[in-house]
Amino acid sequence: MVNPREIYDLLLDSASTDSQVKEVLIGITWTLCQGEGFGLCMSPGTATRTLPWSGTLVNKSIAELATWVRSWDSYQATVGMAAINSAIDERSNLSEKATPLSPSSNLAVFEHFLPQIRNKKVCIIGRYPGLSRYAKEMDMKVIELKPTPEDYPAPASEYLVPEAEWVFLTATSIANKTFPRLVELARDSKLVLMGPTVPWLPDLAQMGINYLAGVAIANVKALRQTVAEGGGVRIFETGVQYRVVEF
Repeated sequence: MVNPREIYDLLLDSASTDSQVKEVLIGITWTLCQGEGFGLCMSPGTATRTLPWSGTLVNKSIAELATWVRSWDSYQATVGMAAINSAIDERSNLSEKATPLSPSSNLAVFEHFLPQIRNKKVCIIGRYPGLSRYAKEMDMKVIELKPTPEDYPAPASEYLVPEAEWVFLTATSIANKTFPRLVELARDSKLVLMGPTVPWLPDLAQMGINYLAGVAIANVKALRQTVAEGGGVRIFETGVQYRVVEF
């Protein structure tokens, strides 16, 4: 097993390209980076008017922006992760080998795994819109950095994740730096890394990831417009489709 903290070295190795940034869109929900390929990362939940580098990113190298994934500044880390995914999109064909999920929706991953997780102890890192519909299907516990009354706060992961039979981990955890610890806690669980932020890298299997449930971009023009217009779950209806690969 590879220490999950090494994911940041893996990501930077995967983005070692001189390809230039053509565009960065920081939408309300998603951030999209275009180099030779396209990459997504969930945007930070807190708005700001003081980004000192806005207006300067186009024509920088993808490799330079990729280093931002190590930053503790949430906007820099988000842009860095999106840049990395744009490089992976250009180089990796893993998403093409993955199984497409239909119909395309933000809950398609849970629908896909439902036969396997029904009546199981399931821990979900990240609140997905509409998730409550599965509350009676399984022993479901949702952990959120910004919890609603239905969720558990982040510190609960230390207690709940090790008890789970299945863990669904948002790939946004990579950008916010909670990924290494959560993967360690889930070492005895079936672990699904999911969301549009997922980097399509087979090396993640060596860190204990059992499944990648990421997205393939189906319509770049529609995705770009939806991100720019503040779309959240709407991207699944316009520009991307969930796909799953098992290691």
